Amino acid sequence: MTKRETAFSKDTENKKLTVVRTFDAPLEQVWKAWTTSEILDVWWAPKPYKAQTKSMDFSEGGRWLYLMAGPTGDGTWCRVDFNTIIPHKSITTAVMFCDEDGNKNLDFPVMYWKKEFSQAGDTTTVNIEITFDKIADMEAIIQMGFQEGFTAGLGNLDEYLESH
Repeated sequence: MTKRETAFSKDTENKKLTVVRTFDAPLEQVWKAWTTSEILDVWWAPKPYKAQTKSMDFSEGGRWLYLMAGPTGDGTWCRVDFNTIIPHKSITTAVMFCDEDGNKNLDFPVMYWKKEFSQAGDTTTVNIEITFDKIADMEAIIQMGFQEGFTAGLGNLDEYLESH
């Protein structure tokens, strides 16, 4: 399997990050990896962190509540609210930091994700647009190491897809 690059671009004027990643796997397998909590727990977090799902309702109006657990017992709770789902095509979500009950942490910005999935031959590309309410919110997420962490997680997804 080829180790593919993750393409990141920043559009400050429109308060938007774009992430594009192609995987050497069929659409059905990639879609399942993005929409099944047991599989997300395997790849979502950059090592040595691990995603631990508390609950997930993958439906419009549903949510995924998980802990980004660190190797020393530390961790950060995160919530993903599913807004629209077009099976095997796209998912829009609002993503935020929260407490273990899913109550939004007002100290951190909300990110609005649009994930689009497309297959060409034996590969599947995921095109992700992440928008923010303010430029400062986008810059804060970048400063927290989002690009490096998300790139590492997508590398974990490569490993998962290769072995399944």
